[in-house]
Amino acid sequence: MMDLMMRKRIGFEALAVGLCFFSYFLLGSANVVINVKHKFEARERRSLAALKAHDDRRHGRSLAAVDLPLGGNGSPTDTALYYTEIGLGTPPKDYYLQVDTGSDIMWVNCAGCENCPKKSDLGVELRLYDPKGSATGTLLTCDQDFCIETFNPTGCKVGATCPYQVTYGDGSSSLGYFVSDNIQLNRASGNLQTTPMNGSVAFGCGAKQSGQLGTSAQALDGILGFGQANSSMISQIASAGKVKKMFAHCLDGTNGGGIFAIGQLVQPKLNSTPMVPNQFDLSLRILSKLQFCHYLRAHYNVILKTVKVGRDLLQISTDVLDRDAGTSMVIDSGTTLAYLADELYNPLITKVLASQPNLKLHTVEQQFTCFQFTENVDDGFPAVTFGFENSLSLTIYPREYLFQIRDDVWCVGWQNSGMSKDGKEMNLLGDMVLSSKLVLYDLENQTIGWTEYNCSSSVKVKDEQSGAEYLIGPHDLSSFCSRNTGWSVTLFFLLAILHNYM
Repeated sequence: MMDLMMRKRIGFEALAVGLCFFSYFLLGSANVVINVKHKFEARERRSLAALKAHDDRRHGRSLAAVDLPLGGNGSPTDTALYYTEIGLGTPPKDYYLQVDTGSDIMWVNCAGCENCPKKSDLGVELRLYDPKGSATGTLLTCDQDFCIETFNPTGCKVGATCPYQVTYGDGSSSLGYFVSDNIQLNRASGNLQTTPMNGSVAFGCGAKQSGQLGTSAQALDGILGFGQANSSMISQIASAGKVKKMFAHCLDGTNGGGIFAIGQLVQPKLNSTPMVPNQFDLSLRILSKLQFCHYLRAHYNVILKTVKVGRDLLQISTDVLDRDAGTSMVIDSGTTLAYLADELYNPLITKVLASQPNLKLHTVEQQFTCFQFTENVDDGFPAVTFGFENSLSLTIYPREYLFQIRDDVWCVGWQNSGMSKDGKEMNLLGDMVLSSKLVLYDLENQTIGWTEYNCSSSVKVKDEQSGAEYLIGPHDLSSFCSRNTGWSVTLFFLLAILHNYM
């Protein structure tokens, strides 16, 4: 698979995508015979008893804290993504899924899948999910609540499987249908200790992959979306009363892996800024890994008020950065780099590079600004500080926004976001600049908070059922063999090009 960072570029290839639709060709081309079973009655026949049972489940919640193990690394020269391991089915089998706060569904490659990867350069063993091989696996149909309330897909007939379609920035796509099955997570049961916790979730079953999704580079079993929509895993298990609708991550950009906790974070305490309500994207998700075709969905947006480079406050047009209204900034763990609108990108890059006026700059592959530098980048370049509502700031150091491709060659991680189909520019912060920060997403109170943090340490979460507070520590699912050969090929060509200049 093409390097994740390459697939997500929008300024590099003007991706203009409209609303997608599901073709009936999907199920025919996948050579899958589907025997439809209803787990629930159609929505119009739901009984009052079912509604009462739903309320009883809500009132009898047993809110746990969940420890989600992480692997991978946010560095563009490493795996350029973070992933986790979860159990699916009965009996449960383990699957490796990319963790993405910017997408709203979970999907896995399924048995009978056309063009699914058989091995991964990340060093993990891939597995195909088979709903028929699970005692609790059930196909979801168009007339069931999940499909109607979440997607309401056009042309989806009663009794037909509920479809999904995901398109990537390089044109690769994943097609399939939704199923429901048990998910097994790790519930915090003591300091740095867990016990299994089961729940039921709806997720996509991948029937056909196209393009780079069929290759081994950065291949995983699927995607675990942590978006705000009702279709995301966090929303589903919170609605079932399993957890509070909040989670935190600390992505370790130095050692790999990090901390990912679901539930109430009690230590450390974080300052926060409000999420921007009703920030929806109709034209697909150009800036992040996944491009959704089905429905309106909200990003994790916050209001950016100021930008400082070193000690200097950038003077930016009020059309872009109004001191009162601010502008929207997306926080997204599924994107590798950081993307800024023209009016922010140009003055920021100019100011950053002005600190080293004698640099010999080279543009590699028409997208990366690179240069030779043999000194400590934190001493030679300024930090960038974004100021948000509620006086919350985020400082990004040179070692975080510059990435090294050779001992003496560095490239700039800031990218120009270009313009989306609707004429809007987007600002987005991805893994590279979110590393070494503890980030808390409180969906119940609609706030996001963060602080600089040692991701090799631990955080304290609360088990609401017992009232106990437990430590959750870091994990690293990555192994020595997880160095990405797909990136290595790209890196080889980058260095070959640079050699011609330097």
